[in-house]
Amino acid sequence: MITTEFLLGSPCWLDLGTPDLRKATAFYGEVFDWTTEPFGDQKTGGYTVCRRDGKVAAAIGPSAEAGARPAWTVYFHTPDAEATVRAVREAGGEVRVPPTPVGGDNGRHAQLTDPQGGRFAVWQPGAHPGLEVADVPGSLEWTELFTTDAAAAQQFYGKVFGWHTQEIPLPGGAEGTYTLVTPHGAGQERTQGGIMQLPAQALAETGGAAYWHPVFGSADCDATVAAVTARGGAVRMGPEDVEGVGRLAVCTDPEGAEFVVLTPAEGQGVSP
Repeated sequence: MITTEFLLGSPCWLDLGTPDLRKATAFYGEVFDWTTEPFGDQKTGGYTVCRRDGKVAAAIGPSAEAGARPAWTVYFHTPDAEATVRAVREAGGEVRVPPTPVGGDNGRHAQLTDPQGGRFAVWQPGAHPGLEVADVPGSLEWTELFTTDAAAAQQFYGKVFGWHTQEIPLPGGAEGTYTLVTPHGAGQERTQGGIMQLPAQALAETGGAAYWHPVFGSADCDATVAAVTARGGAVRMGPEDVEGVGRLAVCTDPEGAEFVVLTPAEGQGVSP
């Protein structure tokens, strides 16, 4: 369960980098019932905050890095961005953007890459702690890493964030395992995401590089998927029922950024 009580390595922010800010804000606004507003003085180039029922659920901005594909970036909480960046380097990761202040005293971010190519970020809060809502429809429900080497990913993120990981069988009798991720020192009720190993050919869009994608909660997966396709998005998988998880679909927005829509199984989170 993702909450807004942030621990080291827990998801605390997410934003979309896109070449068409206007199209993206209109798309997600209608799909997830978000309202949007400019962030700060717009020296950030049009960075936009997205709210669900008045609470910050995500952000959308122009692609900040040359050559970056349209994609969501998941940010993980850190009380010390410099220390986390050192840990990333020591564990074999890459620092694309070093710790950098945002909007004066709002906080500091760093943009990072794991050894398998998975891009992520960290946020050291100042005046701005991060997300204000999670685990409800239209907000972040889960995070997921697709990678060619789940064992190496567990080792890397374990060194950087101290995550606890647990391998479980894939649902429905499928061959293979799925790795659950929980912040260091937290109980299973704080499990926040998963790691899924896939062959390189299944990651063709990223050239075999790992990638993170967000899972957004929905009270009605099929209705949300219908909104996705009606507004120019696409469905890569589903909607389908997954035993013990819920009903989900893998979608892309009109520019190709991937996200998942999930209506959890009863007792698994996301209440209307």
